Amino acid sequence: MMRFRFTAGTAAALATAGALLLGLAACGSGSSDEASRPTQSVEKRAGAEEVRWDLTWSDEFNEPAGTKPDPGKWGYKLGGNGFGNSELQLYTDSARNASTDGNGNLVITAIKETQPAASCWYAACEYTSARIRTANTFSQAYGRFEARIHIPSGKGIWPAFWILGDDPAEVGWPARGEIDVMEILGQEPSKLYGTLHGPGYSGGNSISKSYTLPVGQSFAGGFHTFAVEWEPDVVRWYADDQLYQTRTPADIPPGSRWVYDHPFSLILNLAVGGNWPGNPDSTTTFPSQMSVDYVRVLKRADATATGS
Repeated sequence: MMRFRFTAGTAAALATAGALLLGLAACGSGSSDEASRPTQSVEKRAGAEEVRWDLTWSDEFNEPAGTKPDPGKWGYKLGGNGFGNSELQLYTDSARNASTDGNGNLVITAIKETQPAASCWYAACEYTSARIRTANTFSQAYGRFEARIHIPSGKGIWPAFWILGDDPAEVGWPARGEIDVMEILGQEPSKLYGTLHGPGYSGGNSISKSYTLPVGQSFAGGFHTFAVEWEPDVVRWYADDQLYQTRTPADIPPGSRWVYDHPFSLILNLAVGGNWPGNPDSTTTFPSQMSVDYVRVLKRADATATGS
């Protein structure tokens, strides 16, 4: 999600057909049932290699409507300082901006405020939204990180699902590492970006690739599954079970460090405006909502993943 730029740079099959329809369906309603949540998935790779993944953490968002994110799993990033990208939103911990809908989804809502009160970097905050994170509750090194999300569209709308390296030594960004699982610009809702940020390859120099849906399709048209599989010295990006990017230490600039070797935590947010997407205009509809059916983290059954 950290970009400072003006331009941007097979998921695991579930063990049963019912789980496949639940977890990897490209569109439809978001109504995961807690009892049917898969605890293991199996992936068939080239050469008949079989990889098993065990569930280590998840949130299915099945609480009653209006419930705020589980504080045992999620915290908040608050404020309106622009976050290095000249973004316009004030991030809050209000249920108006992040709460469940009663249908198995967490809904993050960006609101155009009619009576701005709090101060943002540019003046009174015109928009509010939410950015939730697991920084103080859960992190894991290596594994499969996935979410099933229905993104909004509209100029200046910027939904994202990403993971950020723990920073116990306060080395700062980008040395701590960042993997963007999903970023989509609201004015280009059929185009997905997956990105690495690290020391010497961050912001406008990040390592990134886009994936575009066929003509006539849009990620804003329904729920889609976004995932990365992160193992030692390799990160793979998937969209609806389609592998579209693989990165290894050979892809980073000479003299740079591969910093994806320690626990990372999860972040979901819906930003408004900024250097990359541009600002909303008269065509942008508010409130703008990003619905999250589930977030799941798995680790390889034959490997040890470090969590906290």
